[in-house]
Amino acid sequence: MEAKSSQNEYEQVRQDLQQLREDLSKLTKAVADGQKSNISSLRDEIRRESREAFDQVRQHGDEAFNRARDASTKAVHDVEHKIEERPFLSVVLMFLAGLLVGRLLDR
Repeated sequence: MEAKSSQNEYEQVRQDLQQLREDLSKLTKAVADGQKSNISSLRDEIRRESREAFDQVRQHGDEAFNRARDASTKAVHDVEHKIEERPFLSVVLMFLAGLLVGRLLDR
């Protein structure tokens, strides 16, 4: 009788261990699925934020480029206007600037 009782206890322990393995497997799978979901949501959030940052950088770059283009256009227009007002003085100044650059490059 005691052998049968020991056999029943052994079977019960074996079934409990099997159930524990199955529960542990389910728990591991649930944790892995939860982590995959978390990783996926974090990846999506990082993508969204990086797109927003890229768009902001692009917008600021476009604004800076437009300001620089406007300033250079204005500067060219101002120089053209000055040359039209005093063409002889402009030619003389350019000649002198050329001489000065030539002297500096000779050394």
